[in-house]
Amino acid sequence: MAKIGIIGAGSWGIALSVLLHNNGHSITIWSALEKEIEMLNREHEQKEKLPGVKLSEEMCFTTSLAQAMEGKDILVLAVPSSFTRSTAHLMKEYAAVNQIIVNVAKGIEETTLMTLSQVIEDEIPQADVAVLSGPSHAEEVGRGIPTTIVVGAGTKKTAEYIQNVFMSDVFRVYTSPDVLGIELGAALKNVVALAAGIADGLGYGDNTKAALITRGIAEIARLGIAMGGKFETFCGLSGIGDLIVTCASMHSRNRRAGILIGKGKTMEEAMDEVNMVVEGVFSAKAAMGLAKKYDVELPIIEQVNEVLFHKKNAAEAVKDLMLRDKKIELIGDAEWNE
Repeated sequence: MAKIGIIGAGSWGIALSVLLHNNGHSITIWSALEKEIEMLNREHEQKEKLPGVKLSEEMCFTTSLAQAMEGKDILVLAVPSSFTRSTAHLMKEYAAVNQIIVNVAKGIEETTLMTLSQVIEDEIPQADVAVLSGPSHAEEVGRGIPTTIVVGAGTKKTAEYIQNVFMSDVFRVYTSPDVLGIELGAALKNVVALAAGIADGLGYGDNTKAALITRGIAEIARLGIAMGGKFETFCGLSGIGDLIVTCASMHSRNRRAGILIGKGKTMEEAMDEVNMVVEGVFSAKAAMGLAKKYDVELPIIEQVNEVLFHKKNAAEAVKDLMLRDKKIELIGDAEWNE
């Protein structure tokens, strides 16, 4: 049995706490919000963000980071990406040397263009930081629906330890050394999912969705490889796998926000109506910063930025994508037959 601290009591943190408790581990859940902890202690359910998923009486709920962190074998950092740095800063005081911290949020820090594991390492240099990602809606993981995911870590030992802790008959875990590629796929797919939602809101069909998914993963891989990620990662669970589920499912807050924008809502109105953190909005600007830094074209993500931040008409953005200069699809040194 492992002692695990879940840092963040949103839908994903709660879903993982249920999974890990069912695997036989000791769970302590932390939130900075006293009302949230009071609700969890009283109801044993995250009624606002993951209703219907009951939490065991054996779980501990606390607003004390010391209680949530000290003596724990693993810490699961499950706060929204925009709060990753501030939360990691608070955690530094209580983190042991070589403390395993598994980041499960998805995003890129806009001001520094760091991935979230890089942010955590910047704030807690003594930690052993890993990342868990893949096609995994909290609503389904919390209900025990079979899910497959990947863990990335700096060493094989850490990756396999986390794999063993999380693995179950409903939660299959693969390992990978490509932490950077996993995180880039996880963050950028949210931006493409906004585009997929916008297309849905405009009333477009399956052809459009397939085009956005296919060309979207091409953009993500192009940038990821330029930054040092592995091509195979973008063909895997945290790449095309996560992109498919996020573009296709109504569990996806990014897709839902995109639908509202496609129907004429502003970004702010869409985020208010979804009433959850829409990570793709925070990653969109950062993605363009990375595109400029690495001199990579990201036409879909560029048009999402235009719609989100420059009030461009969504239908006009799709038209501009369709009318871009003609391209060849095949990448590499292949030549035409004469």
